[in-house]
Amino acid sequence: MLRALGIVLLASWATMGQAVPTYRLLSFSDLSGWDQDDHAPAMETFMETCTDLRDGEWSKLCAVASQSPDPRFFFEAFFQPVLIEDGQEMLFTGYFEPELTGDTQKSETFAFPIYRLPEEARDGLWLSRREIEETGALDGRDLEIAWINDPVDVFFLQIQGSGRVSLADGSKIRVGYGGSNGHKYRSVGQEMVRRGIYEPHQVSADVIRNWVKRNPEDGIELLRHNPSYVFFREVNEVPADKGPLGAMNRSITTLRSIAVDPAYTPLGAPVWIEKEGRQPMKRLMIAQDTGSAIKGAQRADIFFGTGREAGRAAGRIRDAGRMVVLLPRQMAFALFPEELQ
Repeated sequence: MLRALGIVLLASWATMGQAVPTYRLLSFSDLSGWDQDDHAPAMETFMETCTDLRDGEWSKLCAVASQSPDPRFFFEAFFQPVLIEDGQEMLFTGYFEPELTGDTQKSETFAFPIYRLPEEARDGLWLSRREIEETGALDGRDLEIAWINDPVDVFFLQIQGSGRVSLADGSKIRVGYGGSNGHKYRSVGQEMVRRGIYEPHQVSADVIRNWVKRNPEDGIELLRHNPSYVFFREVNEVPADKGPLGAMNRSITTLRSIAVDPAYTPLGAPVWIEKEGRQPMKRLMIAQDTGSAIKGAQRADIFFGTGREAGRAAGRIRDAGRMVVLLPRQMAFALFPEELQ
């Protein structure tokens, strides 16, 4: 049955024009740094979403995990490391949950809205960012969740897809992804490089933020280079001490949750990462989120937490390395039937 499923997946990748992945069976001794990681936080993060995994193999493992076995023993006994590749180089980036300052009423200070999804945008491609802002298509429709004091904060909130807003009365609201206008994301950082404003190694979220503040008119035009526009919904049922909701509708965990491409990596699966760069990272993560810019078998976005410091840390990440998916043993070996003969 699993072998048949693999054949169906191969056909679907070909139909969608995606690269057909290759698989390589590894052992835990092949995972650099595996012995040094603390597997307990990964187990706790895994438990956040494992009860939502309906496939038979996954649900069996979730039942075992709920009995609180030794975390490292659990992963080594019931999973098999599988390297999934599609011909593209590994790229790690970082993301975070912004914390913005705002109010529920518009004022001179709080003048930039966070909108709910309008009915017209529910069915696919709608107005671009420029068209929304220049035509005032959302004005006067009571779609505002909150008003923010900085347009760049709103822009980065849309890129991250979720955030917390600290209101003037001292309370907080959390917002999550509620939909989009259907346009593809375009990087303003890459556009600044193309225009010769900065070199690639100089671009970060803070650099973009400061440049827009110094150049308000040109800055708004720069932000409009990205036609994608994201709308939000209130998610106040999530406690303030927990992370934002990921693609599995469960809170994600700082430095233990990653966003992946679910066409290659199953949501909810443990993933071993070996990130290179100035701050190498070797640890077990859980695939609990997705993102419009996260495409490919060797592509992951690491969740760095909430607030400005988390944003700075996330903005510095653009590193090579590799990621290895841990699949339930039966599921993993089904990908290699010739090795079982």
